[in-house]
Amino acid sequence: MARKKLNIGLIGYGFMGRAHSNAYAQVNKFFDLGYEPVLKAACARKEDKLKPFAENWGWESMESDWRKLIARDDIDVVDISVPNNLHRDIAVAAAQAGKMILCEKPLAMNAAEGLEMTEAVEKAGVANMVWFNYRRVPAISLAKQLIDEGRLGRIFHYRAKYLQDWTINENVPLGGQTLWRLDIDAAGSGVTGDLLAHSIDTAIWLIGGVDKVCGMTETFVKERELQDQPGVRMPVGIDDACAFLAKFKNGALSTFESTRYARGRKNQNTFEVNGEHGSLYFDLEDAHQLQYYDNRLDSHVHGWQTILVTDFEHPYMNKYWVPGCTIGYEHTFINALADFIKGLDTGVPVRPNFRDALETQRVCDAALKSAKTEKWEKVQG
Repeated sequence: MARKKLNIGLIGYGFMGRAHSNAYAQVNKFFDLGYEPVLKAACARKEDKLKPFAENWGWESMESDWRKLIARDDIDVVDISVPNNLHRDIAVAAAQAGKMILCEKPLAMNAAEGLEMTEAVEKAGVANMVWFNYRRVPAISLAKQLIDEGRLGRIFHYRAKYLQDWTINENVPLGGQTLWRLDIDAAGSGVTGDLLAHSIDTAIWLIGGVDKVCGMTETFVKERELQDQPGVRMPVGIDDACAFLAKFKNGALSTFESTRYARGRKNQNTFEVNGEHGSLYFDLEDAHQLQYYDNRLDSHVHGWQTILVTDFEHPYMNKYWVPGCTIGYEHTFINALADFIKGLDTGVPVRPNFRDALETQRVCDAALKSAKTEKWEKVQG
């Protein structure tokens, strides 16, 4: 089929830059879409780092200034894959220039910035999406389908955790190209914005909005050496761990926990949903499986069922291999991009958009505020 060209301008060449580049290159290999992404230009300040990245992934050109990238007439979509403190300025400028925008999570440094970005894209009327890629894990999409079908009935509980262990060593520096997530000025927060934002987005998508939260945070290593300035030590301003209680607008109760100090956990992202008719459980470390308990079955066959989410009937899986064959982390970005492009085809905007991500940002802000006030905090907005 003849496809329209969709010229992409990518800002950033790190971990997410690689994941997004792969999605642009692969999406039309698996999905029948009306648009074909063109890797038109990659942008970053350090040309010596950008050049091998651009050549490896097949980007046609390079820019060292994101303002010049946005000003180019041959760029349709601006992909923001840089540290969080740069999201607002780029997104607002891109919206004012009439560009479609794909933005990495979290949306912004805080909800005030996120609101400015959301209002900018809505005023401009440009297509926008935030890369909360875990919505596109087939097993999580299946969980959404089962909940929407009413198989769990009224939801009582939601519990989520997101655990890593890569900052336990006190000699890990902060800042710079690779460790900006430990720099409060670049990241805005620690595990709350980096990891729990994923958990919160998933929870809101599955069961609805959050009303209020009560949280606590901890920074276990109080001071670290700067990556770019050996010998210079700075206070650590981000949260190494965050845990909070939450009450949803539908009355469900929830717990959220995240840390980078869970030895042995590299990227464990789990949730469990308990309803009147049954329960669901997911663990990213077994991403192709969804655990389901149906209390409406006869009592002699009660038990947790493991659903191998690889069949053609399961979300996204008819686009890939034969049943029984799994897909990986990189495919969640391909799935997300396919949904964004489908939205351009159909005129139905993709979710999560900036407005959705703003809701998640407000929950993050409330959790961090509660950790300081040691009180329950209402989620604003």
